[in-house]
Amino acid sequence: MGKLIKRGNLYFPDKEFKKRAWINNNSIYKEASKNPIKFWGKLAKELYWFKKWNKTFAHKPPYFQWFQGGKINISYNCLERNLEKRRNKVALIFEPEPLGEREIKLTYYELYRKVNKTVNALKKLGVKKGDRVGIYLPMIPETIISMLACARIGAIHSVVFSAFSSNALKIRMQEIDAKVLITCDGYYRRGKIINLKDGADKGIKETKIKKVVVVRRASNKIKFVKGRDCFFDDLIKEQSDYCKPEQMNSEDKLFILFTSGSTGKPKGIIHTCGGYSVQAYWTAKGIFDLFDDDIFWSTADVGWITGHTYSCYGPLLNGTTFVLYEGAPDYPSLDRWCHIIEKYGVTTFYTAPTAIRMFEKEVGKVKENLKTLQLIASVGEPINEEAWKWFFAQVGKEKCPVLDTWWQTETGGILITSLPGVGPFKPTFAGMPFPGVQTDILDNKGNKVKANQKGNLVILPPFSPGILRGIYKNPKKYKKTYFGEYGDKVYFTEDIAYKDKKGLVRIVGRADDVIKVAGHRLSTGELENIIDSNNKVAECAVVGIPHKIKGETPVVFVVLNPKKKATEKDILKLITEGIGKIAKPQKIFFVKDLPKTRSGKIMRRILRKLFTGEDLGDLSTLANPQTVDEIKKKIKK
Repeated sequence: MGKLIKRGNLYFPDKEFKKRAWINNNSIYKEASKNPIKFWGKLAKELYWFKKWNKTFAHKPPYFQWFQGGKINISYNCLERNLEKRRNKVALIFEPEPLGEREIKLTYYELYRKVNKTVNALKKLGVKKGDRVGIYLPMIPETIISMLACARIGAIHSVVFSAFSSNALKIRMQEIDAKVLITCDGYYRRGKIINLKDGADKGIKETKIKKVVVVRRASNKIKFVKGRDCFFDDLIKEQSDYCKPEQMNSEDKLFILFTSGSTGKPKGIIHTCGGYSVQAYWTAKGIFDLFDDDIFWSTADVGWITGHTYSCYGPLLNGTTFVLYEGAPDYPSLDRWCHIIEKYGVTTFYTAPTAIRMFEKEVGKVKENLKTLQLIASVGEPINEEAWKWFFAQVGKEKCPVLDTWWQTETGGILITSLPGVGPFKPTFAGMPFPGVQTDILDNKGNKVKANQKGNLVILPPFSPGILRGIYKNPKKYKKTYFGEYGDKVYFTEDIAYKDKKGLVRIVGRADDVIKVAGHRLSTGELENIIDSNNKVAECAVVGIPHKIKGETPVVFVVLNPKKKATEKDILKLITEGIGKIAKPQKIFFVKDLPKTRSGKIMRRILRKLFTGEDLGDLSTLANPQTVDEIKKKIKK
């Protein structure tokens, strides 16, 4: 195990760390940029293809294809491909939330057999290639099994986060015309049993779902509809433990994952079999530096893209052992996450800035040595400097690289970060575009901006293999949203960023999170970072609201650390000293919490709409919807 060397405000891996890493020389960037298509084609050969592609990349803007003519199956690559060398290796470790309940460990061979039995059960229900299957499950092994089973048969899975409402489920199942739903009786969350079956029953009304497969998890009392409902274990019990995998065309749909839309209707993001497999495999391997002795833990729920790529497919494609945890990382005690790391000897820990700030606020100094950790990483939104430094010192013990990863539901995998064997690591900076990924930062007219100047982050052809291929049933929205700003050859991320002189990228917020105050462009991300630097502040959010004279003006929402007090004057002083009087907010609100998705993303658009009177849009993704009403009352006062 190596350590990090600090040079100025940058951190670099030492020789020992570099020696171990899959990628330990920055020459890979030069190699990849010379011919990105050839580069990705070389990486794709590490997976198993039933038939090799005849064209690596084809581009008809705004549409494109990777590995055209190739045939592949991601389930086969996650399972059979690992059986020869890792047959009896543990693939996944399920840690239940109740402390008295024993963990479940499934080897690659056991997982392979369960997936095959599930495939045969789905076929018995009439599921075939191209059919859409809804998965409404918590973080339990059957969720991973169901995803792999759908992929094996060529059915398109659409996972709906288990904490979403029945209405959110209904909207998604209606959109994709799902014929089967896989759910469970209930699951544990903060010591309580959540009756998921009840939500599923309500959610499938007015849909085309004819069969509901129910996993027995919490053994709670549920409504069981004869002829429609069947229990998962009963269904697979008598099934054969082998089913020949479907040979999928590279551009066949693998899954549809919905992301919230500003209009209130969620967007069904389409990811395909070949390109997604290659990107999930290689980003997991190269960024998290996965080896056979690693234990990987991504805290992301599989209801999100992070859960798809790094809580399921990425680790399995690399033959890695990964942890699947059912509950809240701070239940029943604030250091539950520490105990899980120590219990299983986790080497790579991937979580969200919101969780990191919660750990920092509630735990403070981490007593556990966490000596097995080798890499720690952040995902979801830009991590502020205070949280970065705490994560580095208290969790990584100043020896683990901190990977700040940038990507989107639409990109399918991480596109910007620092590589652990190369570096450098710089607080609040995501890092460099991943080898083979070409990005740029442009002004509103499409011109490249200079170092340290903010602009719009874009992705350039040939893009990366895992990027979305469309929005389900809505090609117009696909073109307008992602290829409408700079023409049909440039993917617009809708994020504001800048590069330092070394080429490291810092994401400062969404394009619609830039406030124009009297002609001056202010980034909400920059304002938030300044406010977060005060140790009295747990977290904050800044939004711009209309102003008759200035055009827009900032409004600040602050959540304070427990037992600590701060005044409006304290916050104003930080802002005026950090940016200037031009950034003086119209109002500062001290609130108990901020509206967030379950992945930890602060929903700033909702805060903004509270002032404009617009429809709040899709609130089904919120983890804490009650917060919106609480903030409304504050604003009215």
